[in-house]
Amino acid sequence: MSEASPGRGSRPPREAAAGAATEAMPAKQQAILQALAGDDPTPRYLRLAGALARLIESDVFQPGDAVPSERDLAQLTGYARVTVRNAIDELIRSGALSRRHGSGTFVASRIEQPLSVLASFSTDIENRGGRPGSIWLSRELTRPKPQESMALGLGPGDGVVRLSRVRTADGEPLAIECAVVPASILPSPDLVEMSLYAALAQRGAVPAHGVQRIHAGLATVEEARHLGVPAGSALLRIERRAFLANGKPVEFTVSAYRGDRYDFVATLKGEAMGPQS
Repeated sequence: MSEASPGRGSRPPREAAAGAATEAMPAKQQAILQALAGDDPTPRYLRLAGALARLIESDVFQPGDAVPSERDLAQLTGYARVTVRNAIDELIRSGALSRRHGSGTFVASRIEQPLSVLASFSTDIENRGGRPGSIWLSRELTRPKPQESMALGLGPGDGVVRLSRVRTADGEPLAIECAVVPASILPSPDLVEMSLYAALAQRGAVPAHGVQRIHAGLATVEEARHLGVPAGSALLRIERRAFLANGKPVEFTVSAYRGDRYDFVATLKGEAMGPQS
């Protein structure tokens, strides 16, 4: 007896199997395939980047969510891994995603840093409920460079402690920081464990006020390697001078913060205006 043909409206077995497989997928994977559906002449990496960006905007993927790995996305979409990698890099450059070394790629949540508060990186991260950390690049007792001498009011024969490190929060690199302090105030780099400001407080040298300059920049190859972002990614470069209550310079720090993770926010007040004539 011949096998009965499918009834009208039913799907052929191969299509039915494909549909069943899709229905069995996790919801986020289904959403990715749906966002990629249809014909589009756009390069594949931009199609995938755009699809993921739309899913982030619509809260299918929320801040802190992990996105599928390159291998999983390649298997899901049928795209080459280099295509997937280019799409992920595009979203990291735009600030939509962040890469954590050894952990994966996550939807970025932006950190709002008020410009009116003089606080250490460690204190700021702890106040947000995070775990601050450091990857030391160098720490030394040395002579100041010309720019450091000018910023700190030092002579060429004076000593400074120079501390260079990558600052992390919950294991994610956020900034590269080079802090310089007069050796007359901080005689050894070994006095700094995690927080520079905590070490200064122990020596009765708490910064009372400061001045910051901020400008935009692009990550060099070395900076990108330390921060886990593509070379050329947006950075916020910050130069800070901090002073004791008596006006004596106590700190000169040059930092590079990831532009995809930080917003620096200033509170503004309107000018007082007298009666208009």
